[in-house]
Amino acid sequence: MARLNIAPTKSNLLALKRQLAFAEEGYDLLEQKRQILILELMNRLGRIQAVERRAAETFQRAFAALREATLDLGTEALDRAALGVRRNRQLNLADQHLLGMKIPRVTLEVEPVSVPFGVSGTSANTDVARRRFVEALPLLAELAELENAVLRLARELRKTQRRCNALSRIFIPAYRESVAYIAGTLEERERESLTIQKMIRNRLAESLAMGKCN
Repeated sequence: MARLNIAPTKSNLLALKRQLAFAEEGYDLLEQKRQILILELMNRLGRIQAVERRAAETFQRAFAALREATLDLGTEALDRAALGVRRNRQLNLADQHLLGMKIPRVTLEVEPVSVPFGVSGTSANTDVARRRFVEALPLLAELAELENAVLRLARELRKTQRRCNALSRIFIPAYRESVAYIAGTLEERERESLTIQKMIRNRLAESLAMGKCN
């Protein structure tokens, strides 16, 4: 790792040590954030699998009832009955805040299931199919929320991982090497300075001794 191109002075050494401490603290915080993101991501992936299973089971029952209703009425009669269904459903979106991120929260308000069909012209399987398809709607809203959260968490995790890698593999090693180089250079200069001072004192002492002899 190439060290920074900076003059080996005491002021630069102190500045580099502060920057190194700041970079190491930043890395620790980013690593904590990365761990939290991984936990949140894994948690939502597990929830997605559970919701997908529930949705698949609900749709399986709904389509089974729909097939029975089709056998009872026929496709055209079932289509006419479906055209008469009118329901208001409210899809609500709100923001959840996590580690500075905004993750949408999706909720679906569904009116209580009633019997919209007439007594004649439909069958019990028609009501069952409709009720089961309505039961699947909140699951779809929950699944949309979880999948969107997973995408945003994965994107944030990639960004955090890149920053961790940049600090741990580039910046922090460069700062450490530069600090070690400057500290070593200053120590070498100090030893040279002490050696020179010692030589000067010795020569002065010799000169004084020779002067007394004369």
